[in-house]
Amino acid sequence: MNWVEMRNLKPVPLGEIPVHSIEELRRHVIESVGAGNRLVHFFGDRTDSGVTVYAVLADDNASRLYIASSYLQDKKSFDSVTPEIPAAHLFERELYEEFGIEPAGHPWLKPLRKGIPGIDLSEDQYQFFGMKGDEVHEVGVGPIHAGVIEPGHFRFSCHGEKVYQLEIKLGFQHRGVEGLFVRNVSHPIYLEKLAESVVGDTVIGHAGGFIRAFESLAGTAVPRRAKVIRTVALELERIAVHLGDLSALSGDVAYLTGNSVFGALRTKVINTTMAICGNRFGRGLMKLGGVDFDITAGLHDQILSTIDKLEDDVALASEVLFSSASVLERFEKTGVVSRKTAAAIGMVGPAARSSGVPVDVRSDHPFGGFEFLPVHKLTLPGGDVFARAYIRFIEIQQSIKIIREQLGGLAEGKIRQTTGSLRPDSLVISLTEGWRGEIAYVLITDSEAKIRRVKIKDPSFNNWFALSLAVRGEGISDFPLCNKSFNLSYCGFDL
Repeated sequence: MNWVEMRNLKPVPLGEIPVHSIEELRRHVIESVGAGNRLVHFFGDRTDSGVTVYAVLADDNASRLYIASSYLQDKKSFDSVTPEIPAAHLFERELYEEFGIEPAGHPWLKPLRKGIPGIDLSEDQYQFFGMKGDEVHEVGVGPIHAGVIEPGHFRFSCHGEKVYQLEIKLGFQHRGVEGLFVRNVSHPIYLEKLAESVVGDTVIGHAGGFIRAFESLAGTAVPRRAKVIRTVALELERIAVHLGDLSALSGDVAYLTGNSVFGALRTKVINTTMAICGNRFGRGLMKLGGVDFDITAGLHDQILSTIDKLEDDVALASEVLFSSASVLERFEKTGVVSRKTAAAIGMVGPAARSSGVPVDVRSDHPFGGFEFLPVHKLTLPGGDVFARAYIRFIEIQQSIKIIREQLGGLAEGKIRQTTGSLRPDSLVISLTEGWRGEIAYVLITDSEAKIRRVKIKDPSFNNWFALSLAVRGEGISDFPLCNKSFNLSYCGFDL
């Protein structure tokens, strides 16, 4: 058997994961993706004498995950998967950067988070691709941006106003988040706070991803009431950020009414989250074994009243936004990413669904409260700024429906369960549909039942390259609009 079959949040003993030669693993990955499966992870885990490379694939239609591995002791190269599977390109670059294992024949073998002047003098400076020709010029943006935006550099190669190539360089902070989890495994409170802080605008999504993985390894039966409260908080987070994005997109095209109205509606949503746990972003809510705050009868009715009013207000504001000729002129046919391209490069989340790719962890690999109530996947065919904006509107409507359904099933009972010891020599994959898309956590334990490896993939890891492709052939003045239509995370990439 080439792969071991598993499910979201179902641990597997390390000894049961097939070990192939790197050539065999490469062949199996190419064959499996060619048969319709999706590449979720491709990463390394260092041991005393070598590196184990894991490949994780998903059969979304069957809600199955598959994992296999290869152990590399002396071999330092293999034939790149990327020419056959473009979605592997960042995974292979990361593998090369972290472990020195070269994917030979990789078309874009450059650092992800290294090569930045002044940070590590032992690193070679990052070399941007360039264009030559009359009237060709380059425009550099960042890495320092206004306000609270994190560092990232955008290098445009242009002919006049037309963008021929955009290269995005991230990784300026060298955060080392994954290592912090391992170094603090004996402090559960620290782990919870760290998970909340992996990506600051996705507190519930990332905290839930890590905590559910931990609970799975510990065999913790989380109370149903806690699962429902977590799901309500996750959907409130989704609504709030989508509203903020509609506000920002309105501002980018000088539609100031939408900028103000959607921003005000967002405030109502994050204030609802604050009413639950005392923090507008949900910090302090998610705990190992459940949640730290309950939804009382009075708060239950308050949330329902808020989302009822919100539903009407969002519908009215969106109707005006998406019928405005000046807005549509800027949104439609701008920054197009085709379905074929989106699938090939492994896009996830609303950005993928707006290009017609039907991926949604809530439906494909249910977790938490989504185990009780199904979620229908919503897609649009356009793949342009309009589609990426409109998908937010229809997902807000869907999230409001989900919150109503979840609150209707808020069973009586405890909101937290004590967690036990972790399973030794085991691996678990935790997939979560955050508001940006698929968040993937892999936790590996050692023989003493301690966490020795945490591998994180934020949806921004999948989707940054899509932004580069979206602006090709566009006027450079449309870059801010295209960028905001994805709203990707710098720190989610710089792990």
